[in-house]
Amino acid sequence: MKRMKLILSTLLCGIIVATSVGACKSAPPAIDPGKAPFKIGMTNPLTGVAAEKGKPMGAGNLDAIEYINNELGGVDGHKIEALALDDGYDATKAVTSVKRFINENYLFFTTAASAMMTAMMESANRASFPGIVGFSAANLTQPPQHIYGQTPDYGDDWAAFTKYYLDKVWKGSGKPKMALLILNNSTGAGAKKAADAKAAELGIEIVAIKEHAATTTSEIAALTEIKGLKPDVLYISSTPAPTAVIIKNAKELGMYPGVTIGSGHAGITKALVDLGGADVVEGVYGVYPTVQWGEDVPGMAKMTEYVRKNHPEYEGNADYIVSWAQSLIAAEILRLAVKNAGTDKLTPQLIEEQGIKKLKNFTVGGLHGPVTYTAGDNRLSKSVRVLQVQKGKIVPITGWVDAPQIKY
Repeated sequence: MKRMKLILSTLLCGIIVATSVGACKSAPPAIDPGKAPFKIGMTNPLTGVAAEKGKPMGAGNLDAIEYINNELGGVDGHKIEALALDDGYDATKAVTSVKRFINENYLFFTTAASAMMTAMMESANRASFPGIVGFSAANLTQPPQHIYGQTPDYGDDWAAFTKYYLDKVWKGSGKPKMALLILNNSTGAGAKKAADAKAAELGIEIVAIKEHAATTTSEIAALTEIKGLKPDVLYISSTPAPTAVIIKNAKELGMYPGVTIGSGHAGITKALVDLGGADVVEGVYGVYPTVQWGEDVPGMAKMTEYVRKNHPEYEGNADYIVSWAQSLIAAEILRLAVKNAGTDKLTPQLIEEQGIKKLKNFTVGGLHGPVTYTAGDNRLSKSVRVLQVQKGKIVPITGWVDAPQIKY
């Protein structure tokens, strides 16, 4: 009798599904234990001076891998086996990690920070070992080799913000004056490179460029010098902790409010509001390459489900979104490589030629711009939005803005 009820239930579910999609839930696809796992490497700065970014990014990576394996059946029945390492925002650790991935026959790797990928790329390029970096800089992708930027780079941020500032914020006559406060690695160098290349063309005057360390606790001296130059706008390309220090110092010196402050996407996250204080960073502009939490896009519900289940402390932090999306892209690369190579015996070279280079309009659940490989442009998504801190929330104030490649 029980067996008859099960048969009837199965038949009934089939009829309902045929007439009303979703009325009966089928079992999720399963990992095939007979298929070897796909091994990918991942690093994030889980400790060290950039841990306020690395911790949510590491969580986003692994939560998405859990979702892919448990609910999507991995990739073609293969489990994704991710070796997630802490690079500590330390170049030596990053290089050791990528050499391990190469020596232990991983298929490709991902990392969070442009600074860490700058350290890793020499080993990766020499071995033709493909890597994807969440936050990119032009030195990683120009000239294009084996490193791919998940999102537009820090120079693209500067250009997008500057265009917005000139069009929507600047009300004076002549050229506005801009000072750049930049982290002393590729995060800052990317913005400087774009300013050097495009400031005159866009119609803005760069009056000062000041570097700082990720460990800075005061930029009063630099800002005092800048204050004497009477800038109209300060642009910061840094991580959240130094960005918060700079804005606090600008407020202490009576520069802000007054001057306009803009931030690249490394700095304009929930961590900035938490570290700087909502009242201090109110009104600060920024550029970011993903949606914000709670927006109505297809991938939001599942991501929210997992962050609430595994890491509720990171809900609201957009860095988590970057790495959740990064893992979705990794799975799509593997899917394409299997489809196009016709074999499950993949190599890093097949991953690159038949996976990464076949990416075309992958929507990433709407979490950021569509992902497409374009010959000569190793940035995979190519759009950003301008944001502003309003009443303690980071709010998008533009739609998606195209970020054309700046040729250096």
